Amino acid sequence: MWLLLVLFLPIVQGSSVLVAVSDAVSGPARGSLTVQCRYEPGWETHSKWWCREVESSKCYILVRTNGSEQEVKGDRVSIKDDQKLRTFTVTMEKLRWDDADSYWCGIERSGTDLGVEVKVTIDPVTAQCHYGPGWEPYVKSWCPDADLNSCAIVVLTTGSRLRKSELSINQRKHTFSMAMWGE
Repeated sequence: MWLLLVLFLPIVQGSSVLVAVSDAVSGPARGSLTVQCRYEPGWETHSKWWCREVESSKCYILVRTNGSEQEVKGDRVSIKDDQKLRTFTVTMEKLRWDDADSYWCGIERSGTDLGVEVKVTIDPVTAQCHYGPGWEPYVKSWCPDADLNSCAIVVLTTGSRLRKSELSINQRKHTFSMAMWGE
């Protein structure tokens, strides 16, 4: 659920007052990721926020503090400000493929808020299958369903690439692996 508050970009950025520990973070699908943003002295009691950029000039605030150190939880996202360390931490949970986007961490102030952009990406899911000696010449396939009789095969070992997926085979180690980037 997104809060109704919309920030209109641009916001003041590139200042040493607020910096993201990393300007790009990633996490696994269904997993979580953490973003830390640091700020200079004097901003401890200001509200901190995390928003998702939806257009080049609009950012929806997903979660924000009330100026205290109390953790605030939203839908799959939380924010906590450590005013002694002057760092606030955003955690995104139960990551989905469509969470990959541009986000902003920011500090509310009179006039234009302070903000810094953070790119969020979702890591590919990798599966590795092992097979015994003697199975090298056989076709290997990847099927997302446990019932092989009703399975729609996603990829066969006869090709090396298929839409946002990558397949590799190591005949000596008797394995084949597949990485999926979602769809």
